[in-house]
Amino acid sequence: GITEADEGLIPPAGAVIEYLNETQKTTLGHIQSIRKVETRDYLQIDPTSLRSLEVLRTIRTEDRKGSLLHCLDQTLTAMGGRMFRGWLCMPLCDLGAIEARQDAIEELKNSSTELDGIRKLLGEVSDTERIAARVSTFRASPRDLLALAGTLRQIPAIRGMLQQCGAGLLKGLGDRCDSMDELAELLESAIRPDCPVHLRDGGVIRAGFSEKLDRLRSVSKDGKSWLTNYQKEQSERTGIANLKIGFNKVFGYYIEISHAYADRTPPDYVRKQTIKNAERYITDKLKEYEDQVLGAEEKALDLELELFEQLRRTCTEYIGRLQALAEVLAQVDCLSALAYLAMRRNYTRPRVTQEGPLIIKDGKHPVLAEALGPQFVPNDVELGEGSGDIAVITGPNMSGKSTYIRQVALLTLIAQTGSFIPAKEAQIGLVDRIFTRVGASDELVRGQSTFMVEMTETANIINNATDRSLVILDEVGRGTSTYDGLSLAWAITEHLATRVKCRTLFATHYHELTELSELFDNIRNLNVAVREWQDE
Repeated sequence: GITEADEGLIPPAGAVIEYLNETQKTTLGHIQSIRKVETRDYLQIDPTSLRSLEVLRTIRTEDRKGSLLHCLDQTLTAMGGRMFRGWLCMPLCDLGAIEARQDAIEELKNSSTELDGIRKLLGEVSDTERIAARVSTFRASPRDLLALAGTLRQIPAIRGMLQQCGAGLLKGLGDRCDSMDELAELLESAIRPDCPVHLRDGGVIRAGFSEKLDRLRSVSKDGKSWLTNYQKEQSERTGIANLKIGFNKVFGYYIEISHAYADRTPPDYVRKQTIKNAERYITDKLKEYEDQVLGAEEKALDLELELFEQLRRTCTEYIGRLQALAEVLAQVDCLSALAYLAMRRNYTRPRVTQEGPLIIKDGKHPVLAEALGPQFVPNDVELGEGSGDIAVITGPNMSGKSTYIRQVALLTLIAQTGSFIPAKEAQIGLVDRIFTRVGASDELVRGQSTFMVEMTETANIINNATDRSLVILDEVGRGTSTYDGLSLAWAITEHLATRVKCRTLFATHYHELTELSELFDNIRNLNVAVREWQDE
């Protein structure tokens, strides 16, 4: 049912469907429902923060390689990959949902046999979501339907493995594994395993599926042996050893005799075409054969098209079930991928709490730790509840300040997807939004200087952050004169400490900001220590 509050959503939802109807020029049967995304259920990250944290693409090269997604994604199916991307862009704010994912990941992580078995089966699964969309728009190819049958045949085994699990989420997904056995049987009995890509060439429908089709095919097949015998017979009759029977699309079947034997041509041969070195003829018997065989081939192809359309129509009755199955398989893929990641990289389960501090022991930046290996130095963080809401971080250039603050944001984000994280142990109080203001950049094309971009992004943070948000600030105040920049940095930090009171990490070159810790209880200073060792 639609509540009064939701009534205003009907016109824009209708406009979306109208737009799709207008632009796609095809049926929209695969869109079964539209649902409202409740923003309070998800951790909100704006596009600027997603870019600054390099969640989907790197800042420098705009490349997927080197991003958080590239580093963490171990999914095996296309639909799982799409869902995993969604999980990273929309982490959860519901504690129960996070713990349900954690329980599932923990169970799979601790049972490598179970995990390997599920991932092996997922490796045989096709993109059910896309195939369902193609089925609903009557664009599914023979190989699509064959791939669908192959996927459905994996489902009973996946279901069996999931139903034996202890984690509620995995058990529930197992119960929703709908194998649609009758559809799988129909498709397997109808489509040849070596079917061509396109329907136009025929040879798609299996022998034994349609009696009528088999009969038409045998006429065509038997005809070919009749042709061989007829050629042999005519060769003996005329005494022309190199007499041959051919076919082209313009003239149909013909008997070809070279000019050297023209005098031996029987009177019942009717000339059809003259070519450079030979004459081509037709006989009544050959014409009769042509009518029979070509008619059978054409009828067989028409019948195949008709049978395949019937299969497509039957599949459309399963659209809702296929989409539900695709969603289940994508979830299983994401959970098993995160379990595989946790097992392979020795990630640990963070304790996520409704409220409370952000404490991480021996945390690592997920992307850099993977790239640098043992060279990466793990570090701790403590924010909130007695340890201060705001940390002002100073230290030399290239000492790792930016890495440290981004790391905290990334570990929080990953933890709220339900994943395990690269740390010795962690307690993470739920965060409602992550904001970042990182580095100097300008958008001159839009008429915005470095300073303008910086102030716009900072204003967005100050106006929208709550006491449950996580704010990452890197070098705010760089786009203007020193004293103006320092004044802004000071005022922003003071506002966050007194009004917003959100967890904040502020990396800065303004050492004057360290005085704030003496004025406010919830601000403390952190300093990056760098030690030279053997000229390194």
